[in-house]
Amino acid sequence: MATVNIRRDVTDPFYRYKMEKIQSKIEGKGNGIKTVIVNLASVAHSLSRPPAYVIKYFGFELGAQANAKPSDDRWIINGAHDAPKLQDYLDGFISKFVLCKKCKNPETDVNIKDDKITLDCKACGQRTDVDPRLKLSTFIVRNNPKGGKKEKKDKKARREQKKEKSAANGDQDASPGDSNNSENGDENGDAEDAGSDDELTRRIKSEAETIEVETEIKDDDWAFDVSEEAVKARAKELPSDLKRSLVLEDDDDEADGPSAYEQLGSWIIETAEGKGGVTKVSDIDIYKKAKEFGIESKHKTVAVLAQSIFDDKIVKQVEDRAGLLKKMITSERHEKAFLGGTERFVGQDRPALVAQVPAILLAYYQNDLVSEETLKAWGAKASKKYVDISTSKKIRKAAQPFLEWLENAESEDEEDSEDDE
Repeated sequence: MATVNIRRDVTDPFYRYKMEKIQSKIEGKGNGIKTVIVNLASVAHSLSRPPAYVIKYFGFELGAQANAKPSDDRWIINGAHDAPKLQDYLDGFISKFVLCKKCKNPETDVNIKDDKITLDCKACGQRTDVDPRLKLSTFIVRNNPKGGKKEKKDKKARREQKKEKSAANGDQDASPGDSNNSENGDENGDAEDAGSDDELTRRIKSEAETIEVETEIKDDDWAFDVSEEAVKARAKELPSDLKRSLVLEDDDDEADGPSAYEQLGSWIIETAEGKGGVTKVSDIDIYKKAKEFGIESKHKTVAVLAQSIFDDKIVKQVEDRAGLLKKMITSERHEKAFLGGTERFVGQDRPALVAQVPAILLAYYQNDLVSEETLKAWGAKASKKYVDISTSKKIRKAAQPFLEWLENAESEDEEDSEDDE
């Protein structure tokens, strides 16, 4: 049996940590096609991890159903996936769930305590945390053999904590008669305090400190003249579809002229045209511009971004924009607005993309931009808030393959959890 170094970036032929190369076999035809990983148990044993962890990781990364508890040791993923591709994905699993973050040694044990996953390195003695935001992290915690009957309660508690955190940041729906809370409530949850240590966050923090709102008219690129004439002139230049889509509800305080949201969308479009494409507009510049307008933490801002930072290749672009979007999508309300903006973008601006709705939603889900609960709630009922009701129904109908996959994946996870009790 051919073997490969567990760390494939290590080319030393005498590297002591090795595993079998993944062997896959494609079976079936049409909608019934599936991939059997013939030697998954052996590979997982070399990594000192349960085969269920590996197969579920593949399922999450590939957006396919994966059987994490086969009775016949046949580890199956829906769809056709060749061995080299699976080997590449396995590198990601090893990096995130096997290697010590300090010495990069694979001799680690998984410890789970208080819903926190720690890798205990037997080589250097270091203990490092696994990112809890990863989908497999949730699966591992939920299927912790020591969890017993406590798992369902813990799951419910985590959901309640998320709602409470959202409410504490002022993101809950406004109470009747309190119109200010509906828009300004999430100002307290400043995006810069989101606690993320990713590279984008660090860059944003360092660069945002230097931002000064322009008070004089300058000739540099898009220094804003806020006179009434200039504002109206910029609004006229907005494409009619975008102009209508960015005039969001409840902007009563800005009814006399273009809102900050319209101006942000206009700036992104103009900058994209000047630079030769929307992908050339950097995340840092977008965030800084939103901050200039004072809307970097507003839920309506992400609705604008959903309509203005992508083009026809949105599925491939979501991952590149994930850092910015995670920074700005900070509550369930933000998630709903982001989906609403996506409805406008797909349903009105680029109807040719309707067929790609399942892939778009999968990209959102895999990049942790929109939660499972929000996606299910969105898919359950059409809405005329962002598009007309017929377009809304059309988009949700197109989304059914993804929504069904999401429902089945959740049901499978629940069954696995119950079997472990």
